[in-house]
Amino acid sequence: MDPMAQEAADEMASANKQTEPMPSGSAAEAEPAKPQPIGERAWYVIHSYSGYENKVRQNLEQRIESMDMQDRIFRVVVPTEEEVEIRDGKKRTTQRRVFPGYILVEMILDDESWYAVRNTPGVTGFVGSGTRPVPLTQAEVDKILRRMEEEQPRIKVTFRVGETVRIVEGPFAEFMAVVDDIDADRGKVRVLVSFFGRETPVEMDFLQVEKI
Repeated sequence: MDPMAQEAADEMASANKQTEPMPSGSAAEAEPAKPQPIGERAWYVIHSYSGYENKVRQNLEQRIESMDMQDRIFRVVVPTEEEVEIRDGKKRTTQRRVFPGYILVEMILDDESWYAVRNTPGVTGFVGSGTRPVPLTQAEVDKILRRMEEEQPRIKVTFRVGETVRIVEGPFAEFMAVVDDIDADRGKVRVLVSFFGRETPVEMDFLQVEKI
């Protein structure tokens, strides 16, 4: 064979060896995309219009069901507490919103769960730093939930120091008195009762007096 032809043949054989396909299973093969890691279960706070918290909660619960998000959005809570006040001589019990305009959501935060919550009618946004929602600490969650579960209702105080109130219970019932001091922690009020021409200080429960 002509020496030049032999040299050309040798170069082609060498090139073919270099371009042989890599064996199956090599690192160069395309690997299937790995799923994104799922975040941890946590409590987040969302904004809503004040007075519409329960409606927004219902909207979100319906949305969770319709979008099959029960595996990522677990609980929707409007923090409330029982409140008692004296009005027209009668005890009235109501459910008071602890944080008007705010709702708690227990969820695993990812793009889909964020979208489901954020686009619920009545939701105006997440509470957080910038555009990233920030979860509550466990201590904050425990404090709120304990407050909701307290058996002792909160007493609504409608009077202030210096105002005249009517005593509705006890030996001084129907007497008028002036508020002298309010102890919110103990649920007590000290009033000055005019008795035999003298003002006598008397300590009473909040529910034993009412504003007039």
